[in-house]
Amino acid sequence: MTAAQIALPAKLRPLFIGRADVRAARGGRGSAKTRSFAKMTAVQGYRFGMSGEKGIILCARQFMNSLDDSSLEEIKRAIEEEPFLAEYYDVGDKYIKSRDGRISYAFAGLDRNIASVKSKGRILLCWVDEAEPVTEDAWRILEPTLREEGTDWNAELWVSWNPLRPNAPVEKRFANSKDPLIRCVTINWVDNPRFPDKLERQRNRDLEERPEQYDHIWEGGFLVVKEGAYYAKALAETKAKGRIKPLSIDPLMAIRSYHDIGGAGAKADAYSIWICQFIDSRIHVLDHYTSQGQSLAFHVKWMRDHGYENAEVILPHDGVNTNNVSGKQYKDHWEDAGFSVKVVPNQGAGAAMMRVEAARRLFPRIYFDVDLTLIGRTSLGWYHPKIVEREGSKVDLGPNHDWASHDADSFGLMCVDYQEPKVMA
Repeated sequence: MTAAQIALPAKLRPLFIGRADVRAARGGRGSAKTRSFAKMTAVQGYRFGMSGEKGIILCARQFMNSLDDSSLEEIKRAIEEEPFLAEYYDVGDKYIKSRDGRISYAFAGLDRNIASVKSKGRILLCWVDEAEPVTEDAWRILEPTLREEGTDWNAELWVSWNPLRPNAPVEKRFANSKDPLIRCVTINWVDNPRFPDKLERQRNRDLEERPEQYDHIWEGGFLVVKEGAYYAKALAETKAKGRIKPLSIDPLMAIRSYHDIGGAGAKADAYSIWICQFIDSRIHVLDHYTSQGQSLAFHVKWMRDHGYENAEVILPHDGVNTNNVSGKQYKDHWEDAGFSVKVVPNQGAGAAMMRVEAARRLFPRIYFDVDLTLIGRTSLGWYHPKIVEREGSKVDLGPNHDWASHDADSFGLMCVDYQEPKVMA
């Protein structure tokens, strides 16, 4: 039995041919990637069993509290579709194993049980589904466990995910790798020859009613805006009106950098910077930077390396706080590095929403560089209120503090600090 006899989308067929360390597929809803990968794990297990190999097919996700959260049911349905697989595997309520006793499936959640992967035994293949949230630490632990190798095969890592963030570890590791043994394809609904009519109706509804979400859901684009996000509508209008495009520095105008302060260490908040110029009544957002756990010297180096050594550094009110590592104020660090520094006073209670309202008001005059601000725009599109249930009612607690909030805070600082240009009499 060979994979050529299995019905797969044409775009996926070359992915499973030849030797590889990693086989990966990314894309939107309705692409058939999940069902295809589920079926091919069973095919690969069949091949191993028929050749006398014995071991485990590990199916992992970042979050798996029980088997209900795993790929178990998807693999069961894939096996049922192929008579030779249904004959080879013994499928129970909570297990899948080959009838010859050589191949068994195991399921793991990487967020809680990553260390247990090392004790799984002889892993022949690992498939990580819904891999977008998998952390860099999890990948570093997981990949070395796939060390089995035969004369004409090696243990492989298979990865499938729907893109969300351009800086997600799965994107950095696999989407654009130059390693010929790390193979990745992008596949979407248009590549699925069996795309169901019901999904087609849903797709068209999303295209009509939720255009700001459509590209992410169906075309495998990054999530530019989250439903309910503060800037969802503004970002959609900015894109529609052509204000996301290549930008260049005006050499006659001042360059400003707006910062949100983070700390050093693995658990520190991210440090965020937006680079912009105020040109007449327009705000040109030229560049964006974010980094977690790095020293102030690292941020200074980024500014210099990217040609912003003459930019004014605008810090939030905590810019006069003392850095725990050096014992000096953040403001002093930037001044010692040769930058002109301004500290924006504390806006007091409700400062976060003041920044949101200022940004919403200014969005119609904001232009973004299409490439250099992509990650920052992703954060803006995710920035949303924290909603909790209390006594049967939904309560808005204000901006949610998560991975997107630091970029949103420094962006909001820019908008709070902006002043209308003076009109010459």
